[in-house]
Amino acid sequence: MDTKGKALRLKELHEASGILRMVNVWDAITTRVIASLPETKAIATAGHSIAASHGYADGTIPADLALSALKPIVEATDLPVTADLDAGFDDPGETTRRAIDMGIVGANVEDRMKPLAESVKAVEAVVKAAEQSGIAFQLNARTDALIKGGDRPLEEGVKDAIERGRAYLDAGAALVFVPAVLDRETTMALVDGLGRGKLSVIGLQGAMRAAEYESLGVARITYGPWTQRHALTALKQLAGSLYADGVIPEEAEALN
Repeated sequence: MDTKGKALRLKELHEASGILRMVNVWDAITTRVIASLPETKAIATAGHSIAASHGYADGTIPADLALSALKPIVEATDLPVTADLDAGFDDPGETTRRAIDMGIVGANVEDRMKPLAESVKAVEAVVKAAEQSGIAFQLNARTDALIKGGDRPLEEGVKDAIERGRAYLDAGAALVFVPAVLDRETTMALVDGLGRGKLSVIGLQGAMRAAEYESLGVARITYGPWTQRHALTALKQLAGSLYADGVIPEEAEALN
């Protein structure tokens, strides 16, 4: 498929009745590993993981470096790739245009709890860039209303997430991403406020299973930096074993 076809495929996956499950990647080899699984329908990058692999804290990696890291990921698979573009790197429209030129067909762009009007303008800039590129770019507009809501009551955070999410959908976003450990009641409130098939969630420790989110009308689930953290934990454990005079386990696969 070309970029236009991949964008339409990702749109179909977002609009399907079942939840879209995506295991986040951060480079070419992790992309090939995940793409080799028959369950994988699309690829999602983890901005936190890409930044970490280049020695940066989340949200601090330079735009040029972050964008250049996407190209080998796109080239490693024929599947649609949606990228974590942080907050748009000060120019959401131009960042989106550059990502599309690399073959990216969807993105997370976060609001970081900036004023709503400013955040809506960022969404509009992404949508405009996509329209000019002529593809059905899938914006998964992220609001930090829950994870950066401070000490305010949960009900206020949910109300804010819904208000922001509706504004982003009205501006052309495909989905609304509300990262947090969402229990059943909170998820139901968000789905009720945003609409079935419009909420995107993250699978965190303590969160519900994907099938439970699916039953409540959630469209998509990803896992953020946790895939990298588990991979690095496995590496650290292996190193400890080798330093203790261990040997490479026989079950290790040749994945390169």
